[in-house]
Amino acid sequence: MAEDFKSLLGELLQDTYSAETQLLEALPEMAEAAATPQLKQAFQEHLAMTQRQVERLEKVAEMLGVDPEGEDCEAMEGLIAEGEEIVDEHDEGPVRDAALIVAAQKVEHYEIAAYGSLVTMAKAAGMREAADLLAQTLQEEKDTDELLTQVAEQQVNPAALRGAAANDATKGRKGSAA
Repeated sequence: MAEDFKSLLGELLQDTYSAETQLLEALPEMAEAAATPQLKQAFQEHLAMTQRQVERLEKVAEMLGVDPEGEDCEAMEGLIAEGEEIVDEHDEGPVRDAALIVAAQKVEHYEIAAYGSLVTMAKAAGMREAADLLAQTLQEEKDTDELLTQVAEQQVNPAALRGAAANDATKGRKGSAA
């Protein structure tokens, strides 16, 4: 239990480190499950970015004098479990990709909240270099969220809707033949 502000900052950093290391394991599976090439590429690029983010967290942990490893981030465990359910429950294709984007954006929003808090706390503690490293990651998370929105709007959602319209048309023809 954190007894002072810097200890709390250290605990939150450990939680974020756990979240990122869990994501390192989940992203290859998400990339493999994606059918849309742009989504698959976004997940693969985010994997490389996440590795760099883990390295930044290790630097900040060193600045704080804490071990970056702590307890597992339960929030990320839950978000990853949701993503795994999506893969299990949906057939490969644009509808699954739309669901994967939703799951990935939930992860990004969690990370944006975590890094936003870490940046604010590092600034308050007078740790300018740590705040700058964390702010760099915060911007990357925001950029990834925006990229996922673009892939959804430009590629995945229209394809998923076309598939739904085609299914409705097929059902309509079957119904009229009866």
